[in-house]
Amino acid sequence: MSGLLVTPRPRVSPSRLSTQLLSPSSSDISQEPVPEPSTEGDLRLEREIDCGEEVMSCQFNPSGILLAAGLINGTIKVYTVSDGRCVHTLKDDQSISVHLPVTALRFHPNRPSSKGDLLLATYAGGQVKFWHISTQSCVRSLQEDRQTLSATFNPSGSHFVTVGSSDEILVYDVESMTCVNICQPSPSLALMDGHRSRIFGLKFHPYSEESFLSGGWDDTVQFWDMRQRHSLRRISGPHVCGDALDIDPNTEQILIGSWRKEESLQVWDSLNGQKIHTVSDDFRGPSRIYCCRWLGTGHMIAAGSDLNMCRIIDRNSLMTRGSLIDLPGGVYCLDVATSSSSPAPLIAITSSHKLFLVRPTGTAFS
Repeated sequence: MSGLLVTPRPRVSPSRLSTQLLSPSSSDISQEPVPEPSTEGDLRLEREIDCGEEVMSCQFNPSGILLAAGLINGTIKVYTVSDGRCVHTLKDDQSISVHLPVTALRFHPNRPSSKGDLLLATYAGGQVKFWHISTQSCVRSLQEDRQTLSATFNPSGSHFVTVGSSDEILVYDVESMTCVNICQPSPSLALMDGHRSRIFGLKFHPYSEESFLSGGWDDTVQFWDMRQRHSLRRISGPHVCGDALDIDPNTEQILIGSWRKEESLQVWDSLNGQKIHTVSDDFRGPSRIYCCRWLGTGHMIAAGSDLNMCRIIDRNSLMTRGSLIDLPGGVYCLDVATSSSSPAPLIAITSSHKLFLVRPTGTAFS
């Protein structure tokens, strides 16, 4: 995982040493059991799925019936949400032989149901693949000369963009799988009209086919038009290391998560580029944020490492309303599915080799 994510220290069971001198064969070290993951506040754990390998990416399909998980070994497993069964395994000779992590998953947002779900997957080896879910077949693929770390579609699904270990953002036409533009900084280092390091975060504006945001290790969030070569403007400060950019479709406020101990979750105004506020840490302490998302009109959700937890935060009070704690590792990604059958969304949270499906509770979500 070197160079992909800043991997947190593994969780170690705490121990207490005897006050007496211990010989090498002494058994006087008492081990406290590692606590099991659990929820607190307005959050309910509905299902826990063991994927067998560390999960690096996940996404619900548009109907919310299926959940795809991208694993560290290059395999994608697709589960039914209702019972947690693995119904599809997506891999081919290339992904098996390269054996590098699946870095991002995105279902096509506007695919006719009669044609079946189409899943875009990116890999640390630079592969970009389209998988047809029901036939478990790779129907299109291309190779980038870099570590490809993330991708996303524009709202209609006519184009997708990819980012990775270079400063280039590649814009592709979905039908032809050809690169139609390269968004990148100017040659002059005096200008910051693009990124100067690895890029991890991508988010299209919900009402624009051309406008999107990106964030990465150079401590900037850049505003782009996918038809232009250089960025239009930027926000300086956030240190984005994952899927930690989101735009509220109602207020157009931007939620940004940073992988750092201080000011790790912030809300910015997309129109004037000014910071609105910084969300306070949970009472347990600071978390370095890998992923965050707006959650309806009144909440946000954020997760990461150090404390290895995920929390739902009230948008007005900026206080934690519910949390999933004592996870076995850092949270690299999460996804949210809404359904007409339930007023509260279903949330998928990854940690180590597991997927945790949780749902908000309480009057605020009913």
